[in-house]
Formats: sequence, C-alpha cells, structure tokens
Amino acid sequence: MAEVPSTRYVKSDDVYIAYQVVGEGPLDLMFVPGFVSNVEAIWQSPYRSRFFHRLASFCRVILFDKRGTGMSDRGSQIFTLEQRMHDVQAVLNEVGSERAALFGVSEGGPMSLLYAATYPERTSALVLYGCYAKRSWSPDYPFGWTDERWTRVLDNFKHHWGTPQGVSATMWAPSIAGDPRAAEDLAAYFRASASPGAAVSIMSMNREIDVRHILPATRVPTLILHRTAEHVIDVEHARYMARHIPGARLVELAGEDHMAWFGDQDSILDEVEQFLTGGRHAHEPERVLATVLFADIAGSTARAATLGDQSWRELLETFYARVREILRQYRGREISTTGDGFLATFDGPARAVRCARAISDSVRTLDIEVRCGLHTGECELVGNDIAGIAVHTGARVAAIAAPGEVLVSQTVRDLVAGSGLVLEEYGTYTLKGVPNEWRLFRAAT
Repeated sequence: MAEVPSTRYVKSDDVYIAYQVVGEGPLDLMFVPGFVSNVEAIWQSPYRSRFFHRLASFCRVILFDKRGTGMSDRGSQIFTLEQRMHDVQAVLNEVGSERAALFGVSEGGPMSLLYAATYPERTSALVLYGCYAKRSWSPDYPFGWTDERWTRVLDNFKHHWGTPQGVSATMWAPSIAGDPRAAEDLAAYFRASASPGAAVSIMSMNREIDVRHILPATRVPTLILHRTAEHVIDVEHARYMARHIPGARLVELAGEDHMAWFGDQDSILDEVEQFLTGGRHAHEPERVLATVLFADIAGSTARAATLGDQSWRELLETFYARVREILRQYRGREISTTGDGFLATFDGPARAVRCARAISDSVRTLDIEVRCGLHTGECELVGNDIAGIAVHTGARVAAIAAPGEVLVSQTVRDLVAGSGLVLEEYGTYTLKGVPNEWRLFRAAT
C-alpha cells in the first residue's frame, strides 16, 4: 500500500475541507474529483496511487474532498457549484497557489469550468476528463440521462450503496468487472467517500447542473479528454463542449472505463503532461518478476452471517495471524488484505506453492477453507503495492479454485519443474480480461 500523504484542513465558509499536496513540480495542478472521493482512500489502490504519483512527477498536485464527501465535513447534504468553487479557492489560498491548472473529472468538470470562467487570472489551464456541461436530457441536449435512467440509478444507490452492485463496476469500470477483489475495492472506496444519503443528494444535484451558458466565456487553454465507449457520460458531451469553448482541444481516447485510473491511464496522463508541460518523458515503472499468491476464504459471506460481526472479526484476525506466520516461514511478502483474503508475493515459485498448500492445510483447524491461486509474471511496483497483468492473472486463477484447492498457472508449473511438487492437470480456461487461454494445474495435497 502506498504511503498516504498528510491530510490537512482549511475552513471554507462554515465547513472544513480536507486536502493533500503531492509532488514538487513547477506547475500547480488542482485535481477536482468527480461524484465522491476520499483523499486517504485514494492511496489504498495501486490503480489510483499510480495515477496520482504519475501526475505528481511533473506537477505539484493538490487534492481535496468536496464538502459532504470523504474526509471533509459532512454536516450538510445540500451543495451548489458556487460553494464548491469557494472551497477550491480556499484550498488554493491555503497552499499558497496564486495560479493553478484545474483537472476536472466527471462532475468536477462543471465546477472547474465555472471557476476558470470566473477567475481566469488564477487559472493557467483547464483539463476536463469524462465531463459534461449538462447532465440531464432535454430536447436540445439529447445525450443527457433520461428521467428513467436517473430513477434507476438513484434507486440503486438507495438500496445497494456500499456494495459492488451499488456502484456497478460494469458501468463505471468495465475493465475490472470480472475481478471480484477489484470490484469490492471500488465499493469500499465509495463507502469511504460518502454515505448513501450523501450519494443520492449529490447525484440529485448533478441532475440539475447546466453550465452551457458559460462555455463561450471560458478563455483559458482547455484540453478535453473522453473515452469513446465509456458507459456513464456519452462522448457527445465532450464534443459539445469542444464546439462551444473557444480554442478547446478535444482528444478522443479508446476505452470503456469512466474512471480515469482504470484501463489505459497512461493515454490520459500522456495527454495531460503534453498539454501542461509541452512534452512527455518516459515513465518506465519499476518492475520485478514475482510469484503472486491470492488466498481467499471460501463462503465468507455465509460464514460471517452465521457467526455475527464480532465473532467473524475475531475469526478473521486469527486467520490473518495464521497466514502471516506461514508467510514468514516461506519468506513471502504480504502485500495487502482485502476483506477475507490475502495477497502476497514470493521470489521463488516453488516456495509460493508450498506456502499456499501450508496455508490451506493449516486454516482447516479454524474450520475455514481457502481458495488459492498463483501466477508468476512481471509485476509493477507502486509504493508498497503491486499492479500489472500478472496480478490480474493470479486473481482470476484463484477465482476458479474450489474451496481447499491450490491452483497454479502453467507458467508456475513450468518454473517448478524438478522441485518435487505434484501438480495435476486441471483444465484449460479463459481468464476474463487476460489474453489467450490458460492451462491450470492443481497442487496435490
């Protein structure tokens, strides 16, 4: 997990706004989040932390949570664009930024437009990603959400907020929809960012946003980025803004994800860096070959319901302690825990398989069965976390395993030849989001 920058507060009107400053670049960049956010939970995901570390490599990045969300005051659930504009001004004043570029994402776009048009002398540039000038349908704006769609989304928030169904990865980030761990991480991020009532209130306000009249008054350099196949904001919103903002540059990108840090985030970041600095420099991440191990408790939801919250938490802590003890024996490195699972890495695939087998055998005394999946590949180091296709592959392998099974990819099988491990043919599978078919093998007991 990446190190979390210090969170500080500034008072804006009658509320306290949480903010962070990352990087020391020559250019100030105020990141204006969409919908909801949490400046501390940002760093709990390798996708999000990588995105912001890359921005901080060429800018001084200023992050904040809008009033009513994340670490900021949540006393009121009624917000206006004008209030949010004042919040941005308060944070910029507090950090001593006289002139900054604004990076508005989704719902953060209209407020960024309003700020840039109102304070052009304090706005060096404007970047809009996945944004809109008006959110709802009207006869002269046919690509906004219809009343029927608004009703579906708001009802879903009311009944399922905080679950993978409440903010569906299929809609917001299709590239991770097949990864239960990533989908739960997304749900946890939204839980940390807003309550159900706040989420409904914010989306209800978004329904009324219409800043089309200020587009011609936006006189700062403007870059508009949009993925053409995303499922939340139709690309026609971006094309509309590009036609009405003087001198705006529109770049249409491939991809389905609405959230910028999922999918090909480098295509976004390359355009932002080029626009703000006039150039791009290579950002080759630090990579290492490692064997990743995913170990998840089978049937955890039903077990938690049977035991009750307190007993389930105690069982989880015992499970974590047992796994950590075994990891030390096999020289594994704990990366993270997510709900009912473990992610660890090893510099030797044979030790990783033996460790997985030992974990599976040991936790049976706790009346627990685990599903384990292993894959060896090149991993990208993101702070203390890891990312990359090898991590996705390991997660997909684990998802296929039955309770008590340890499954490995063919890559692992090939690398442990001669180790004495018995790996039985398990079948050929298509792993969602991972190219090609994969032969999997089961570690014998």
